[in-house]
Amino acid sequence: VQLQASGGGSVQAGGSLRLSCAAARSLGSVGTMGWYRQAPGKQRELVATITRGLRTTYGDSAKGRFTISIANNKTTAYLQMSGLKPEDTAIYYCNVVVLGTMQAHWGQGTQVTVSS
Repeated sequence: VQLQASGGGSVQAGGSLRLSCAAARSLGSVGTMGWYRQAPGKQRELVATITRGLRTTYGDSAKGRFTISIANNKTTAYLQMSGLKPEDTAIYYCNVVVLGTMQAHWGQGTQVTVSS
């Protein structure tokens, strides 16, 4: 498994979850790590990304509530989600773009369910 995602689950509205994504060293050096999500019947959308230089980008739905970070070894990214809403319910996919390439790799997805 090249990308191992964990941390999904079920939570009530207003609660918090932290997702983790670990990239195998066989992928090469990480350029950007991030999270995307897909709700039933909807297109996959950006949640947040972070570069190895610590530059972050957030989707509109994540701004002010979610925080992405990356470990010092640049192989594990974390998504801290707070103030969760039912509309955050989706499968969350980890994504890695290998440094110096356009090669994108996807994790298997982790379910996040927020109940009202």
